[in-house]
Order: sequence, then structure tokens, then C-alpha cells
Amino acid sequence: MKAGPSPEEIRRHNLGTLLRFVHLRGPSSRALLAEAMGLNRSTIMALTSDLTAAGLVREELPRGPGRRAGRPSLVVRPESTRVYVLAFDLGVDRLAVARVGLGGTILDRREAGRTRGEFDAAETVAALAGAARALMRKAGRDAVCVGSAMAFPGTVRRSDDVIRFAPNLDMRKAERGPAAEGAAGRSLEEGVALGDALSRRLGLGLPVAVCNDANLGALAEHERGIGIGCDDLIYLHGDVGFGGGIVVGGRLLGGADGYGGEIGHMVVNPGGRLCGCGSRGCLEAEVGERTLLALSGRTESSDLLGRDAIRAVVDAADRGDVQARDALHRVGDWLGRGVANLVNIFNPGMVVFGGTLRDIYLGSAAQVRSALATNALNAPRENLKLRTAELGDDATLVGAAEFAFADVLADPVEVLARLRSPEETPV
Repeated sequence: MKAGPSPEEIRRHNLGTLLRFVHLRGPSSRALLAEAMGLNRSTIMALTSDLTAAGLVREELPRGPGRRAGRPSLVVRPESTRVYVLAFDLGVDRLAVARVGLGGTILDRREAGRTRGEFDAAETVAALAGAARALMRKAGRDAVCVGSAMAFPGTVRRSDDVIRFAPNLDMRKAERGPAAEGAAGRSLEEGVALGDALSRRLGLGLPVAVCNDANLGALAEHERGIGIGCDDLIYLHGDVGFGGGIVVGGRLLGGADGYGGEIGHMVVNPGGRLCGCGSRGCLEAEVGERTLLALSGRTESSDLLGRDAIRAVVDAADRGDVQARDALHRVGDWLGRGVANLVNIFNPGMVVFGGTLRDIYLGSAAQVRSALATNALNAPRENLKLRTAELGDDATLVGAAEFAFADVLADPVEVLARLRSPEETPV
């Protein structure tokens, strides 16, 4: 017979559960924690004492007019300024880096535009590392970085975070990058280990996890955005291309190797437009930025690109531009057909439109809903909610931060004890 969990294993589980609760729900009283976790108050007191001693939380008297008479229940607050992660968002048009405190507070951030064209891995790693160091220099002397993760617009192998496919980034220069960058200089056939190169450059002794951006967007919206409380949702993300993240039973669907959720390469129009993946009629090819701009009479050589270009088309349609309106209607019809396929297969409770798809959906909601009504089965769509991302353009960045916090939330005291040492304190 399999032995039950030891008292130490139970303690570690409870410490992680408590820390995760205040990380996601915010400051919570001991009474609320006891009720939520099904534990008595003395156990909660012991757990919070351990987390306080580790520097992960602090306990305070409740604030504000809601205080009750009698002995108040202490409030447990995450130590947001002392415990943080580094979150990176590498988009087609931008680079963003944030220092995010425990509890999900964005303490500081840096963002810069990125010129489209040939992707230089070494140059990108240097830019991200430089921004991260600048943010760490602003952290307190007793602050500790407990993790880091990057959102990336491509296919990433989960076992080693190696990038295998990035159709909207011209990664030819990554193939001939300098040997000093090591794994970042390999070809896409071998896989590009951008996270390894960034980790070495930062020198924190921490890995930089690399994940598909849409998967991280799904994680963020499920845990901190419009999808809180919905354990079966699909997040659709636009950023030149088209990606997706699928949450089933409260867990992100990764697939055998971590490639799950490549919704943008689901064929909806056989023989249709050529996609960057080499196929024809993919959802990305029929709905992506390039198609919308072309149908609306705009090109990539125009002054506006990315989110600004999409919003300009939507604004033009609102002002009565017939070509822009027809372009949105056509793209919305294909988007609705794609959503119908997903609804029939996964029966989600919610579909969330993020990135540039947020604006496309708002400009073509009638066409999306019409195509969905025509092509989806009645039963799986009768309780479906269509929503836009509550976290806006920060969904993928927030998702990277949540992924980076995973280890410390699973085993908080052990992870922090392993990481906290004088030589690792940023200067």
C-alpha cells in the first residue's frame, strides 16, 4: 500500500496553498484563510508564522472603517517589495520587462518598440538583460528574485524551453549568432534556447523559463483577469499572428511536448491564403494583421503597424469607411468559424479575445456571433460567454510573472531559503 503524506509534506502543501491564496486574492484575514483552507486558526497561525519568518508575508491589524469590535483577526499580506520575479514579453513589435512583486503587483517596468525584420538573438538578449538589471537596481537591498519567465510568440518545447517555430519573427540571424551566446546561436531545426542565453547573461543562478505567449495570456486571464472562476476557457491572442491558450479543468493544456494550443494554425479555409507556417487557409492567415490591413486597403509599409494599425482600421470602420468595415466583417466571419470549431471540440465556458484580437472582435462582434451560431452545435454554445481580455496588452506579461512564481508558490520556504544569499542580492 502507498504510504500517506508525511507531516512535513502536509505542512509544505499547506504553506504553498496559503501563500498562493494571498498571492492571488490579496491581503486576507486569518479567519478567512481558515475558512478557505478548512483548517483551524491555530494551524493558520503556525503557517503564517513560518511564512513571516521566511520574509514572504507580514501580518498586520486590519485597516479602515470595516474593523469589528473585539479582538480583530490579523490580516496576512504578501511581501510584494521584498519578493519578486522578472517577467519578459518578447513581441513582434515590442520588448517589455517588468519586476513583479509577490501578490502580482507590477513594481517597475521598461518597454521599448522593436523594429520588424531579421531577429538578432544576441542583440535581443542584451537588451532584455540590460532592462532587467536596471529594474533590479531599484529593488531594496533585502529584496530577492525568486524566478523569471518570458512570453514568446512561437512554439516552445516544454521539456527544455527551446524555441522550435516562430513564423512571425525572422530568426535567420539566430542561426548564425555568435558562439558566445551558445544555445541562442543554433538553428530553428535544432531549437533556439533563448532562455538559457538570457539566464547566463543575467547571472542570477536562476533559469529563465520561455513559454508561448498565448498560453501565458490564458494563464493570466484565468488567474487574474476576466476568467477568474471559469475553469474551462480559451484565450485567443493576436500579435501579427494568431495564438491560443486552452484551460481545461483549471489547468493549462500543454500537450505531449508543450505545443498544444496552436489554434492559429487550424485550417478553416482549405486553399485559402498562404500562412507563414507554409499551409493555406490557417486561421492566422485569414484573420491576422496582414490580411486585415490588405483587405482594408492598408499595407505593412504604412506608418502604422501592430496594435495601432488594427485600431486605426476599427476606428475607420466606425467612422463609415466602407472598405475598412467590409474587411472587419470578412475577418470576423472567419474568426467566428474558428471559434465555432473550438466550441464544438472543447465546450469552453468562455472564449477571451486578447492582444489585437480584442479590437478585431469589438469591431466585428456581430459577424463572429453569427458565424458561431451557424457553425457551432447548440448544446456547447448555449452557456458560452464571449469576452475581451481584462488585462489588455499586459496579459502575456502578467502570465509570464505568474509562471515565474510557480516554484515559490509550490514550496515557498524551501525555495526562498535556497535562493536567498548575499552574493545573489542585486546591486
